[in-house]
Amino acid sequence: MNRRRVVRVPASSANLGPGYDVLAAALGIELELGVEETGSFSVECDVPGVPCDRSNLCVRAFERLHLADDVSFSIRSAIPAAAGLGSSAAALVAGLCAADHMYELDAPLFELAHELEGHPDNVAAALLGGFVICVGGEQPVRVEPPAGLEGVLVIPPSQVITAEARGALPAEVPLADAVHNVGRASLLVLGLAEGDFSLIGRGLHDALHQPRRRALYPSSMELVERAEELGAVGATISGAGPTVLFWSHWEQTGALVGRLRGEAAECEVRRVTFAPGGADVNALV
Repeated sequence: MNRRRVVRVPASSANLGPGYDVLAAALGIELELGVEETGSFSVECDVPGVPCDRSNLCVRAFERLHLADDVSFSIRSAIPAAAGLGSSAAALVAGLCAADHMYELDAPLFELAHELEGHPDNVAAALLGGFVICVGGEQPVRVEPPAGLEGVLVIPPSQVITAEARGALPAEVPLADAVHNVGRASLLVLGLAEGDFSLIGRGLHDALHQPRRRALYPSSMELVERAEELGAVGATISGAGPTVLFWSHWEQTGALVGRLRGEAAECEVRRVTFAPGGADVNALV
């Protein structure tokens, strides 16, 4: 009987304000990868512009663990590409998890995903779900999403290339900016652990990467700075941008969505959960 697996992997938002390359959260938008031993190689994908050959990220990750000569891939994704929502991390995690589960390899998935992606935060959130704290190549620490916390994504029609966003940052930053971010990230993590929305809001402010990338997404930064005025707990640029993640108490989310649709009519506005679950693999018979 042909082996078949279906993998579902959440989107993710990295940095979370002051936690550059350290903090990330899984979001309730998914990529679904189906793999089946059919005797021949093929790739089907519903995302325009995604390659359907061995350069596909799901296939590349799968082949990091096992050849795909006899495997067919079917990819469905609701994660917008190049929007700062971890689409590449989800694809890499999906491919690794599919091969690992199908061939019972017990591979070091986080280490491999980190190697393929180049930074740990998105892949950690995609693998583990919830909120994650990443310290270099060490195993990430996971924090459960607080009750009542929701997100609202404002997704502009423009895109930001991750390499360009990283290129906008200097090799060194002023000590005051680094100290600011250490303090704010500490407040944010404590707020998440205790479910304290006041601490979460105070902890979302960044002085390290968002101001230095402002030229890449000026309209997004204006929304971030107006977050409390618009009724949110706070807001952050998601990953490399240009998507804005608004943080909200669930009782305020409906009104926030309405205001944002009026303020950013050219953007997609989407209510999302902070997903507690990470990558999930099912065997099909």
